[in-house]
Amino acid sequence: MTRISPTVLAALGRLVVAVSLLAALVGGVGLIAVLGAPPEAEVAAPPEIPEVEPAQVRPGVAAPPVEVPPVGPPQQPAPGVDLIRQWANEVSLAVDVPARALVSYANADLAMRQHSPDCRISWSTLAGIGRIESNHGRYGDRSLGEDARSSRPIIGVKLDGGPEVREITDTDGGALDGDPVHDRAVGPMQFIPSTWEKWATDGNGDGIGDPQNLDDAAISAARYLCAGGRDLSTGSGWWQGVMSYNNSVEYAQKVFGLAETYTAAGNRRQ
Repeated sequence: MTRISPTVLAALGRLVVAVSLLAALVGGVGLIAVLGAPPEAEVAAPPEIPEVEPAQVRPGVAAPPVEVPPVGPPQQPAPGVDLIRQWANEVSLAVDVPARALVSYANADLAMRQHSPDCRISWSTLAGIGRIESNHGRYGDRSLGEDARSSRPIIGVKLDGGPEVREITDTDGGALDGDPVHDRAVGPMQFIPSTWEKWATDGNGDGIGDPQNLDDAAISAARYLCAGGRDLSTGSGWWQGVMSYNNSVEYAQKVFGLAETYTAAGNRRQ
């Protein structure tokens, strides 16, 4: 009987394994040829936007706390540093709000402090409304660009009197919403065309009031909320303003809760 050395046995073992793998691969190719390639995996849907919980606060009792965006000293930045953007970058790390959206809300806040100081509207209230209306310009898997515009224009549902929708017939010939029969809310702050016509404001200095631009929409919303001499630092003024935007207690409670969360995030960065 011929003895086979351990070295030869090991080599033969490796050869058997290699042949088996090759057979499996060939068989696999044959199966693909017969059965067809496996179907491509489905593309995952975008993550769902978390539901906003209403704050447990009675209407008119109180206004959310306020945090003022930085405007200068005590720590003056180096030349060329944008204090608002630096602040927005830091706050954005703590809450799910794009830094560019925070810049829009903060600039609207600071502009109103200069031109309508008695209103005392806060960026966090504007951010609360922007979250509910369009998720800060990100509704429907959109993204907010550095130009403060969503990757695709935001056009709301047809206001035709359907379920839970009031009827508003066309007021702009479809110029803003593309609908010549009924109005639709437009832009990240969801302005009805006729309301936009009254409150449109140029928030970024380009000479145009565009409801699809969050810089413009945020300052326009601030002016709308401050109408009638409201003081949004008071419970009555805040609730009147927010419910003029959407006449729903639950809506206002959600904005209240969001404003509290955003203000807390702003305070934590200090």
